[in-house]
Amino acid sequence: MLNTIRAKFAAALLAGLVVTILGLSKGVSSGSAVGEPALIAGTLMLVIMLLIERIVINPITRLTRDVVAIANGSPSDAANRLVAKGSDEVATLARTFNDLIEHLGARQTLEQRLEHMAHHDALTDLPNRLRLRQATENELARVQRGETIAVLCLDLDHFKSVNDTLGHPAGDCLLRTVAERLRQSVRETDIVARVGGDEFAVVQVAAEQPRGAIVLADRLIETLAKPFDLDGHQVVIGTSIGIALAPSDGLDTDQLMKNADMALYRAKADGRGVSRFFEPEMDAKMQARRTLEIDLRKALVEDEFELYYQPLVNLQSDAVSGFEALLRWNHPTRGLVPPSEFIPVAEEMGLIVPLGEKILRQACTEAAGWPDDIKVAVNLSPVQFKSKTLALAVISALASSGLPPHRLELEITESVLLQDSELTLTTLHQLRALGVRIAMDDFGTGYSSLSYLRSFPFDKIKIDQSFVRDMSGKEDSIAIVRAVAGLGKNLGMATTAEGVETQEQLRYLRQEGCTEVQGYLFSRPMPARNIRHLLERVRNELRRAA
Repeated sequence: MLNTIRAKFAAALLAGLVVTILGLSKGVSSGSAVGEPALIAGTLMLVIMLLIERIVINPITRLTRDVVAIANGSPSDAANRLVAKGSDEVATLARTFNDLIEHLGARQTLEQRLEHMAHHDALTDLPNRLRLRQATENELARVQRGETIAVLCLDLDHFKSVNDTLGHPAGDCLLRTVAERLRQSVRETDIVARVGGDEFAVVQVAAEQPRGAIVLADRLIETLAKPFDLDGHQVVIGTSIGIALAPSDGLDTDQLMKNADMALYRAKADGRGVSRFFEPEMDAKMQARRTLEIDLRKALVEDEFELYYQPLVNLQSDAVSGFEALLRWNHPTRGLVPPSEFIPVAEEMGLIVPLGEKILRQACTEAAGWPDDIKVAVNLSPVQFKSKTLALAVISALASSGLPPHRLELEITESVLLQDSELTLTTLHQLRALGVRIAMDDFGTGYSSLSYLRSFPFDKIKIDQSFVRDMSGKEDSIAIVRAVAGLGKNLGMATTAEGVETQEQLRYLRQEGCTEVQGYLFSRPMPARNIRHLLERVRNELRRAA
């Protein structure tokens, strides 16, 4: 439309020029004033046309270009504004056009901001998962040209402890600092993104692989291992990294991220603070893990679990003093699944809490039918302490079964005390107040055992079977057993030695002053229905041995 107006205006301007020239030529040829009116009219028309060109047509042309530029995503030019003087229709139109430009410019800025927010993390301003996906898909075009790209998945080690001890503001500050270190550690051609709470990812391009990924992973691990200063608090974390390469590990963004994540899982399992490349067998293990998770959920619903019991023998009375409850899973197709295989998975899934409550109820109910001098020992998971409902679960199990509290013994490992020690100690004191006995399991294999014995008065210490197994040939194992037995005696705590399999081991344990023993020498774990027969058999064997 504007071009049409300019064309018509150009025609009018040309007509004015013609009239002016004709009037000028007549006046010159006749030597008179005959051509003066035409000359004046033409000149006036030319002046008017030039003024319209300058005041209206040119600004509108610039304004149109500005609007088109804004519509195409280019920034508007503040100089392209109409002069709006007065209050007539032309001035009103000029102000309307200027307001339109301002509105379009503000809208353009808002759209750009929204576009940035949609593709970037609000806390760190790094690209988010969506932007990473788009960038990775673009970079995969390099693979078609024979290049290799690397996808690195990073997970911060011990980040949760920072949130728990210093608070979420400190955690946010840490994440921002981590993001800045990552930016400084990669090249401009690489893409670094935040893809989750404490999870980051890097897409490395134009590097010789796998060497480029190894060098970058080592640099990132070293960078994030350095201390962080969070408002005067020095924090040391670290990172574990999983790496997948294209095209060898996949040509699809989702597949690459999945494979890098599996490699990350392996890196964390290998001790953290390391990097691992994806390997095909990882996928098979992950599939097996998913199948196990599905089967575990089903097993809990369909009651495929059963408790087995192993006797505890008192060396002073040479009698069975109790049984330790041990969980068994009767899988419909795999048979008995080892606890070492499914318990860690149940803990990670959170299933150990309802499963643990079921074990407590069943163990107390079955023990209530045993002789009054026989106690039952139940293992507790660190995850159960985190649930904050453990004391209520114990109260419920005792109340529903009618088992006296002193006949229930709860076994915990040192790892329980490594988490929220104040909350854990409060829970332990609540359980002790109920009259329940508390035992520390696997003593000597964890951390700072002696300090834990000072922080809570345990009723019993259980000596790990690894020390018992080596007693026959290693003097240091005998010395350790002797020291633990003496420590327990001096602190008023019973000592139970696990894993007793030979008469020689039993003889050593008697000599060193252990209170109780358990192991295959007396019996393998048995179902509850065999308890009475087991009690009679063990008593007869102990009488003969005595």
